[in-house]
Amino acid sequence: MPFRPLLAAAVLALPLSALAETPNIVPGQWQFTSTTSVRGDVPIPDQTESHQECIVQGDLDDADFQFLEVEEGCELLEHNVSADGIDYRMVCHAEGGEANIDGRMAFLGESVEGNVSIDTESPMGQMQLETTIEGERLGDC
Repeated sequence: MPFRPLLAAAVLALPLSALAETPNIVPGQWQFTSTTSVRGDVPIPDQTESHQECIVQGDLDDADFQFLEVEEGCELLEHNVSADGIDYRMVCHAEGGEANIDGRMAFLGESVEGNVSIDTESPMGQMQLETTIEGERLGDC
């Protein structure tokens, strides 16, 4: 299963074939936790999601291995990929609204960390979402 710690509205497809070298991620059993905070006119409590998955060396070496997916209605505006991480900017259009998304994920060997900022204008008004992502290698699969 691909490494997918970001919330669905803020995802983008980025095959590792763009990398000149293998990502700085140690294969093994990983735990990923993302926490999203929402600021806006509508009070929404923070949401935390966590999952575990096994990442094997073959996944990291596979040119088709994807970290993120592009959702329909989204356009990638800018992206920079290296063995140490991903930076990107995109915009998503949906009925009645638009979301501007900036994201960064750092690959730190036995851990990953990142954040995604989403500014959206919707029928419910303007909202800002901040998601922090943390991942750590737990051991062998």
